[in-house]
Amino acid sequence: MPDVKRWYALAVLVIVLDQLSKWVVLENIHYGETIYVAPFWNWVLTYNPGAAFSFLADQPGWQRWFFSILAIAVSGWIAFELRKHPEQWLLSLALALVMGGALGNVIDRLRFGAVVDFIQWHAAGFYWPAFNVADSAITVGAILLIVEQLTATNKKIQEKTP
Repeated sequence: MPDVKRWYALAVLVIVLDQLSKWVVLENIHYGETIYVAPFWNWVLTYNPGAAFSFLADQPGWQRWFFSILAIAVSGWIAFELRKHPEQWLLSLALALVMGGALGNVIDRLRFGAVVDFIQWHAAGFYWPAFNVADSAITVGAILLIVEQLTATNKKIQEKTP
């Protein structure tokens, strides 16, 4: 049976990379400053007190604790699921990425009261909301979960078909 520790290690690696990248940004970019990287990409330091796409960012502060508790609870569930299914490579990879990203953002919420975002993509005058390494890990993990579920469903259908 494969060892679950490698999936926990991946989640920790995501947290470390996320926090290191944020440390570099906080040391080198001022709030609201924009640094041109490429025609579609800027570095810009922002703080998001809400969730994805600034959901609930305009609330008076309760969302900080709500999203922190939610992320910790989901990460606990993921840790449990990883122990049950460490041999399922795609599922475990997806869950480890989501857990690492969620906990990386929890650290920000506890330290700053908001999540540090700094990657900004844009094209033709349209700007994607700023995000960070943790958000990227969560997004990739979520996409992999969908792929895993679709491929698992297809396998079950094929097994039932004579």
